[in-house]
Amino acid sequence: MVDTVLIIEDDKDLRLMLAETLINAGYRVNSAYTGADGIREIRSHPYDLVLLDIMLPYKSGDEVLREMRTFCETPVIIISAKDIVSTKIDLLNLGADDYITKPFDLGEMVARVESNIRRSKMRLENKIIRYGQIVLDDVSKRVMLMNSELDLTSKEYAILFTLLTNPDEVITKARLYETVWCEEYPGNEGILKTHISNLRSKMKKICQEDYIETVWGLGYRLKKLSHF
Repeated sequence: MVDTVLIIEDDKDLRLMLAETLINAGYRVNSAYTGADGIREIRSHPYDLVLLDIMLPYKSGDEVLREMRTFCETPVIIISAKDIVSTKIDLLNLGADDYITKPFDLGEMVARVESNIRRSKMRLENKIIRYGQIVLDDVSKRVMLMNSELDLTSKEYAILFTLLTNPDEVITKARLYETVWCEEYPGNEGILKTHISNLRSKMKKICQEDYIETVWGLGYRLKKLSHF
C-alpha cells in the first residue's frame, strides 16, 4: 500500500517542489493552501503523515496542530523559517513529531518523512493487544472476542483496556475508577460494578468463560490464560 502525505503550505512553488519530490520517492501526495483547508482535509481523509507550514492563511500551523491532536495521531513534520529553539520546543510539546527549518535539503526531507512514517507504523502495531481470544485495536477502538466484535461503550472499552494493559495486576477499584472516569474515586463502587457487569454480560454472549476476575475487597484482574 502506498503511503499518503498531506502538504499544508501556502507557498505555491515550495508546495509543488515538495509534492514532486515525494511523488518521485513513491508517495501519494495531496496538498492544501490554507490551515482551514488543511484541517478539513485531515478530518475527511486518512493520511500517513502531514507536512505542515506554520505561517498559513486563515488558521495558523500551530492551530492546525492543536486541533489535529484532539482527534488523530497522524505524524506531523513542521516546516518553518523560524529557527528558534523555544519555538521548536513549543511545537513539539503541542504534538509535532519533527521540525525542518527552511531552507532545507529535499533528500533530508524525504528521509525524515520515511523515518516518521516508519516509527508511526511501529507504534500502531504496538496498539494491538491480544489476550486469549480477545483482540483490542486501540487505534480503531474496536474489540474482537472469538472473531466477533464487542459493541462496547467508551467506559466499558476503557475498563477492558486498563485490565488488558495490566494483565498480571490486581487493579483496585479506586485506581480503575480514576483511570476510566478521570476523577477522584467517590468510594461508592455502584457505578463501577454496573459497568463491569455490563461488560461481562456482553462478553459472555460470545464466550461463556469470564475473563474478568473479582478480587473481593480489592478490585479486578484478568483471569490467567490457563483458564481458557
